[in-house]
Amino acid sequence: MISNYYENQKTETSNMNNLSNPAPNTTLKGWLIVIVDDQPDNLMIAKVALEFQGAAVFVAANGEEGMHLLQIHTPTVILLDLSMPRMDGWEMHRRIRERAETAKTPVIALTAHAMSGDRERVLAAGFDGYIAKPFDIMTLPSQIQQLVGQKLLVSKTPNP
Repeated sequence: MISNYYENQKTETSNMNNLSNPAPNTTLKGWLIVIVDDQPDNLMIAKVALEFQGAAVFVAANGEEGMHLLQIHTPTVILLDLSMPRMDGWEMHRRIRERAETAKTPVIALTAHAMSGDRERVLAAGFDGYIAKPFDIMTLPSQIQQLVGQKLLVSKTPNP
């Protein structure tokens, strides 16, 4: 079951959106994004930034909760932290790829693993992209669009 903390985020997010901000952009309109991260601040910041761009965003605090969300929602993309309690991002990624419903869904690692070689390790494991934390809320939506666009281009390229 999804934590009550995350179910109650709608009120907090709606209060933050009423802070004299200009009208939201709609570059991610029609996108459904699932974010799985055990750090509430990371979840809230990413959620608000992506909702501001028009996306519908659902969050979970660990891989078990994330897998539950994937039984309910079919996301455009999944943003996945790697180090979490109960089920880490590596295991959740493996399970995502095993399910027919999510096997081709783009999965982007959103992680503090930012040492030399971490990006290569993530991509070698089959993730579709890598974004290091701390991320820039101004460029996060475009980074996601670029990575998802690359995945779509590769999947549509005919085999020789």
